[in-house]
This record gives sequence, C-alpha cells and structure tokens, in this order.
Amino acid sequence: MSEDKPRIIRNELYQLIRSDRIDEFNRRWTSGERIDMRGLDFRNQDLRRLKVADIDFSDAYFRAADLRGLDMRTCRLEGANIQDAKISGAYFPQEIAPAEITLSLQYGTRMRCTRAPA
Repeated sequence: MSEDKPRIIRNELYQLIRSDRIDEFNRRWTSGERIDMRGLDFRNQDLRRLKVADIDFSDAYFRAADLRGLDMRTCRLEGANIQDAKISGAYFPQEIAPAEITLSLQYGTRMRCTRAPA
C-alpha cells in the first residue's frame, strides 16, 4: 500500500475507534464485522482496550497514539509509523526488529519486517 498520507474514512467501524467507542467496536469486530485497517490514521487515539489480534495494520499511522499494553504479536505492522506513541508494555511482532520499533518511535520511520516469521 505505502500511501503518502494516512487515510481517514467514513466507515462506521473506523469512526467508532475515532470517537473512542472502543467497546462497541470490539463487540462488532468479535461478531464478525470487518474493515480494512491498512493505511488508516490512528494518530492521538487511545487504543489500549482495542482487540487487535490478527489485524493487518500495514502502513497505518499511530503517531502519538496510546498503544500501552496491546498484544500486537499477531498483527501485521509493516510500514506502520508509531512516532511519539506510548508503547509501554506493548508486544510487537517478532518479525519487526527492536531497532525498527525504536527508529519509528523516535524518528517516524516506517517499520520494516527484517526477520522471517517463526
């Protein structure tokens, strides 16, 4: 995908996240509703309660988002940007090297997968 600008779309599920209605999003996601999360803009969002298992967040924009405690080990995050995000206690996919996470956090680089999946 690798678009220059993160996307903000009018999708109802996405708007639940943007309006901090995470529990409603989780309920609908768990019941089978889906949305393409690739390349979406999550800047400044508090995502700590978001159920993220197996979500493809490729090229997503998480600048200054609160990701604390999220288990993103099964997520796709290649190309995502986490500049200035809060990541204490968060798990990242093992395919993304710690240096990639640090570079993205500090400088806003897009994270690359540098190791083969286990």
